Amino acid sequence: MRGQWYLLRKGAVVIVVYGVLAVAAAQLCYFLAVARLDVGVALLVEYTAPIAVVGWLWARRGNRPSRVTVAGAAIAAVGLVLLLNVIGGGSIDLVGVAWALGAMVGAAAYFVMGSDESNGLPPIALASGGVLVAAVVLIGAVLTGVLPFAVAAGSVEFRGFSAPWWAVVLVLGVVTAGISYVVGIAATRALGARLASFVSLTEVIAAATFAWILLGQTPLPIQLGGAALVLVGVIVVKVGERVEPVADLDRGADVDVDAVLAVVVGVVAAAAVAALDSAEEANDSHNNDSEDEANPDRVPATGR
Repeated sequence: MRGQWYLLRKGAVVIVVYGVLAVAAAQLCYFLAVARLDVGVALLVEYTAPIAVVGWLWARRGNRPSRVTVAGAAIAAVGLVLLLNVIGGGSIDLVGVAWALGAMVGAAAYFVMGSDESNGLPPIALASGGVLVAAVVLIGAVLTGVLPFAVAAGSVEFRGFSAPWWAVVLVLGVVTAGISYVVGIAATRALGARLASFVSLTEVIAAATFAWILLGQTPLPIQLGGAALVLVGVIVVKVGERVEPVADLDRGADVDVDAVLAVVVGVVAAAAVAALDSAEEANDSHNNDSEDEANPDRVPATGR
């Protein structure tokens, strides 16, 4: 704080709201959602937060998104669906969806409030204050029975090695909570709420990568394609951020909007075709496997 402790008093309401929505609600609602939904479905609902951020900035601040930004949002959304591999699967529970939407609101608040520098709070002050408030909220949820809670002191098994419980807790507390919230706020202030919310979609790519390395969960080809689409969508949103200040997006812009949109449509169409082909191949493979199990004397069909 460098002696500016009065900023904590001035921004007390901001810190409390940030802690309740951006930290506690995002975590609590997500875990309550996955108790009723498949993980992929819950994440898909939560990660509609960038669209909510675009809508909020448009409604409250008049920041109308450009056509390129909308196109980038669409392509990133398609990539997210493929990356989470929720096509044709996942049970739907309305209560679970409601909790996932609560997590989405918390995630959107994280970007909108984190990008606001008018309160003068440094990123580490907002993050630490928000985490302290969230700790109180989550402890209250545990004490009231809203959030089931248990303690274990065994080792955590990863691919090829194991780690003591205290080491895992230390990494979760320092890296995935403390550092991520501080640098996340700093990044959001540098990029703006809208662009930062789309960049955050790469978190799902990182999660899939760590699951591959630490847990041996190899991603499917359709998921790799989805990851590529998410990255393309983020790049297109960045392009949209650059052309947005131009009053007439069809004339005088640094970027040919129609050309960008044409590329986006082509990429999305190609992704849709690839997704359908992948789904058909997976279905055929599953059917062949089922037939082989039912008829062990059957000769497998040869390729063309």
